[in-house]
Amino acid sequence: MPDTVETDPPPRLEDPAVLIPHPAPAVPRRALFGGLVLSTLAVAGCGADREPAAPAAPAQDLLSAHGLAGRTSREIIDLLEALPLEERPTDLLASVMPDRVDLSDAAGREASIPLPEGEAYVSVAPFVDATHECFFHSLTTCLGELQQQSLEVHLTTTDGEVLLDQSLTTAPNGFLGLWLPRDQQFTLTLTHDGASASTPLATDSEAPTCLTTMQLGA
Repeated sequence: MPDTVETDPPPRLEDPAVLIPHPAPAVPRRALFGGLVLSTLAVAGCGADREPAAPAAPAQDLLSAHGLAGRTSREIIDLLEALPLEERPTDLLASVMPDRVDLSDAAGREASIPLPEGEAYVSVAPFVDATHECFFHSLTTCLGELQQQSLEVHLTTTDGEVLLDQSLTTAPNGFLGLWLPRDQQFTLTLTHDGASASTPLATDSEAPTCLTTMQLGA
């Protein structure tokens, strides 16, 4: 069994301490589902569910304070996912949910921004030796093992249609972010240095947005 990475618990907002390349290179958009691009807080390790809420004023204050005002949820996710580790904010939590991105900061402000219509975001951290548990992807706290590593990525639908078959590079946080059509199922295969792993992947309302169980070569 893989070793378990010891991770610090998510930071307390009143006492801040703190994840689809520099920035993530664009990947050609696919007409079928609007594109795949590079870009965790977990049930145990790097994620926590929150209800979408927040008055308009505090939400706008949060976005402005962190340089995110005027950006779409997709732009916010791609930006935070691609940050070099030393540039990740220590006072901002950003969790990707099945239909939205939830943000909160040390000042107690919150914002919840819907994902694009019909799209979902899943971030994958393949590993060789060590991993951590994760369910909802945290863009500012979690860390994968294979940072800025080239992967061969093969993604197919349940009827065998190939949606993606190319080399992509993980972000500085070790995650590979994928924008996918919502409410569908896929098979994802990743290969690195001759070692591969495959897993089913879903984008429904109950599905995780963070995947850390793909052990290469296992």
